[in-house]
Amino acid sequence: MTPKQAAAFLQDNNVTMVLAQFVDIHGVAKAKAVPVAHFEDILGDGAGFAGFALWGMGQEPHDPDYMAVGDLATLSLIPWQPGYARIVCNGRVKGKPWPFDTRYILERQIARLAEHGWTMNTGLEPEFMLFTKRPDGSIGPADSTDALEKPCYDYKGLSRSRAFLEKLVQSLIDVGIDVYQIDHEDANGQFEVNFTYSDAMTSADRMVFFRMAAGEIAREFGAVCTFMPKPLSTRTGSGMHMHISLAQRDRGNVFLDKSDKRNLGLSPLAYCFLGGLLAHAPALTALAAPSVNSYKRLVVGRSLSGATWAPAFISYGDNNRTSMIRVPFGRLELRLTDSSCNPYLATAAAIAAGLDGVERQIDPGEPHNFNHYTTTVEDLAERGIGVLPQTLHEALAALEADPLFAEQLGKEFIQEYIRLKRMEWVEYQRHVSDWEVARYLEFY
Repeated sequence: MTPKQAAAFLQDNNVTMVLAQFVDIHGVAKAKAVPVAHFEDILGDGAGFAGFALWGMGQEPHDPDYMAVGDLATLSLIPWQPGYARIVCNGRVKGKPWPFDTRYILERQIARLAEHGWTMNTGLEPEFMLFTKRPDGSIGPADSTDALEKPCYDYKGLSRSRAFLEKLVQSLIDVGIDVYQIDHEDANGQFEVNFTYSDAMTSADRMVFFRMAAGEIAREFGAVCTFMPKPLSTRTGSGMHMHISLAQRDRGNVFLDKSDKRNLGLSPLAYCFLGGLLAHAPALTALAAPSVNSYKRLVVGRSLSGATWAPAFISYGDNNRTSMIRVPFGRLELRLTDSSCNPYLATAAAIAAGLDGVERQIDPGEPHNFNHYTTTVEDLAERGIGVLPQTLHEALAALEADPLFAEQLGKEFIQEYIRLKRMEWVEYQRHVSDWEVARYLEFY
């Protein structure tokens, strides 16, 4: 789309405001509303922001403005917000790409793939929960009848939230996002919407748009849509499984090899990429599962609901949903990422780890096709299967100890990420929870 075509598009669709949108270090959408008469400003110098006012942008109060420059390929309507459009922006400071902009970080990793002639395709599977806040401050499913002990794929749970889901899905379809499945997941009030895979950058852009849509449409229905990984201790958490493959022009999926002796359909290239993901798994966890709450999902042992779909062990397997990486013939499913992650950062980190595996020809070993949840940690260790970090503190220590991500994603950026996340950990450690008060107030 040229600027002239974009102007015609905005006029034809009666757009009055364009959101110049980007994300902070957490992957949370940020924006300015720009009157359509000034749309071309976004394409030129960009919309200006005080970077110090944002999380993790590496700026002080006296620094130059962070300029959000629009990427015309991303211009779209906002169906749930008539009269508005959205354009995804790249960060610039003094006219140069800004190394703390996670979209730019992903762009750099994509460029590394392009040096080999590869494009990474990803299919993201975001899970979320549709809640309501009760008068006493507690939370629960927006549909009070969604109370089955095992509600996964339940027709009633799906049907009774259909008004919200239909508007959400139609909003995605209206902007060209192909939705192919919607289901009720394993927790009460939990759903998953699957949209067709695309190149890694487009998928990340769409994931941000999806969270924007789901959150605002839920508010219209008097509900809260949460991408918090584990809002209920007795139910499964919300992941964002990332399906990964590499493609090459005229060759298609170069991860696919139907002659694979392990019958996983993986090429030698795919196995090396997989080896890199496993080798850097502890540090990768800090970027793919970024919050204190994420580690309530990645637990060793069974969920209190009787089932869990989150990985806790560093392994891969065929159709093994108890491993960190599942292999649906000819591609990889990274099950580590959760719905709270910054999709640009998590994807960039996956590329960095996978390419290291390719460059160093890392052998992932044999697949493990058994139920990890019912196997003791000691038995798993004997098989060479390690445990993923069980707290944000452990994951950050692993990230600091693994030089790969500082080298590939930016030393100063990783330092800033660790600094902010350690602040989060300290605040969590100092917080006195209701559980502590209930347990200890009159215990002694």
